[in-house]
Amino acid sequence: MTPVAVTEAAPTESTPEASPAPEPAAAPTAEKPVKPPVPVPTGKPETFAEGDYVVYPTHGVGKVERIATEEIAGHKLELIHITFEENRMTLRVPVAKARTAGLRKLATRKLFDDALAVLKGRARVKRTMWSRRAQEYEAKINSGDPLAIAEVVRDLHRNSGQPDQSFSERQIYEAAMDRLAAELAALDKTDKLTAAQKLNDFLKTL
Repeated sequence: MTPVAVTEAAPTESTPEASPAPEPAAAPTAEKPVKPPVPVPTGKPETFAEGDYVVYPTHGVGKVERIATEEIAGHKLELIHITFEENRMTLRVPVAKARTAGLRKLATRKLFDDALAVLKGRARVKRTMWSRRAQEYEAKINSGDPLAIAEVVRDLHRNSGQPDQSFSERQIYEAAMDRLAAELAALDKTDKLTAAQKLNDFLKTL
């Protein structure tokens, strides 16, 4: 049976997110954990229709299967049913909460081109403990913002001749690449493997 999650103002996920284990720190730190950025609604609310590909911050690209009114705990709610085929999961987001939950349509071609332009920039690696940076990278990935996700790919990408990535760096890098490839695949109307190869070929030219 396909797992289903119902989300309200603060959406509840149906499956736990896998987070790479940070590398051992040299000394304990009192730094506060990094929280994923809260989506800030801008402009007019987006409208969604059956068949639309959409992006949910913590799960990436999904497809709107249907929009229907259902009764939940005695209240009638208009819910957007979003399926994530790769995870075999369905998420139900109230239409009234979709905007504040960060649900959005696919990026425009221009916005994705801006994300590719970010990849061309110089890596900006802070001189902080890896555990702290890992939290910041994960927060960027879970923001659902293609520009922020592209920053993670840019900062963790390694060309030939550069030091290899650690295991946890590789995990976060691949998670960011997976998000970008999924959205590019939906934009190009192709599969994620083809989109991932396109991104890898692009990175090789830098």
